[in-house]
This record gives sequence, structure tokens and C-alpha cells, in this order.
Amino acid sequence: MAIQTDDSFTAGKAPDPPEVKRANALGFLSELPGLILMAFVLALLIKTFLFAAFWIPSPSMSPTLVHGDRVLVNKIPYYFHDPRRGDIIVFENPHGTEDRGLIGGFLHWLGQGLGIQGAADEDFIKRVIGLPGDVVEGRNGNVYVNGERIVEPYLHERTSEFPKTTVPEGQLFVMGDNRNNSLDSRFGLGFVPIDKVVGKAFVVIWPPSRMGLLH
Repeated sequence: MAIQTDDSFTAGKAPDPPEVKRANALGFLSELPGLILMAFVLALLIKTFLFAAFWIPSPSMSPTLVHGDRVLVNKIPYYFHDPRRGDIIVFENPHGTEDRGLIGGFLHWLGQGLGIQGAADEDFIKRVIGLPGDVVEGRNGNVYVNGERIVEPYLHERTSEFPKTTVPEGQLFVMGDNRNNSLDSRFGLGFVPIDKVVGKAFVVIWPPSRMGLLH
């Protein structure tokens, strides 16, 4: 018995005519601005509420971080608990009183979300040493918290002496790892309100030669 064939069924699909290709291209181009906007908004939300990049503007955290490093900051942990001793935190200027207004506030939020470095005195990065209620003291080249010497393997120098200081509720006592060249809670910076903390720096992402997790 002969088998009939149907010419409408072919092994390959016929190519689209030129007008269909043009319509597809125009459709994609018309959707492109919306796709770009969605990607931008998604990236902005991630950097605002989850992760953000910060540039290190000074040597106050040397040798852990050096001037020019760029670090990634994780904002998620502090939604669930307060900063812990030893954390490297990024925080807003605790003495900042500038009223940016609606537009200025939005631009600042946008800049933070995009990881754009603002003025040098807007954000700081230090290590948490004292928690609320702790008594912090510097003596014999070491730091003592509640009478116990804390181990600080990240230091390359001894800490100068400073008197006993009790950390108030809702505040943090922070210090730079570059103990002889750091504006921190021992001096003009003072205590850092917990609600000023942006997040925890956990990895160096630039330059490539210094990429790695922070401790």
C-alpha cells in the first residue's frame, strides 16, 4: 500500500518573512526601556535593602582595609540582631544633622543604593569593640572589655591607653584597626547609635589582588 504524504508537513520550519522579523525587532525595542527600568529598580532595591558596595576613603582600618579598597556590605543580619563585637560595620555619621530635604534625601538614598561614595564625612567604617553596657578600657597596649583582655589578631600595633568608658544603651563603641591613626569612639567620633548602622562589611571585592573575606 502506498503511503500518502502531506506537503504541509515538512522537516524544517519555513523562515519568517522580512516583515515578521521587522515586527519582532520593533516589539523587542519597544519593550527594552521597560526591561532596563525593571533591572535598574531591582538592582536599586537589592543595594538599598540587602547589599551595597562602599569605597574605603582612609587608612583608619589598615591593615585589614586600605585606602581605595571597595567592600561589600551585608544589611540582612542586622534586620534580625544588633551588631556583635568584632563586626566591621559601615555607619552614618553619628553627628550628622544636615536636613537634606525631600529631593536631597531621595538623591542620598539613591546614591547609597547605587554604592556611590558621598562626602568623606557621611559614612564611616570601623570595628565594633564595645556593646551596650560594656566597660571598655585601653591599658598595657591592649583593649579590655568588662575587665577581660580581648584578642585582636588583626592588629599590627599596640593600642594606646584610654580610660574606662561605659557604653550607653543603644550605642556602640567602635575603633579602627589602625589604632594610632583612627578617629573613633576614643576621640571625636564618640559612641555610634545602633540605628545609624548601615550593615556589616564582609568581603573585599576590589582590587582583585585584595579580594577576600573580612575577619
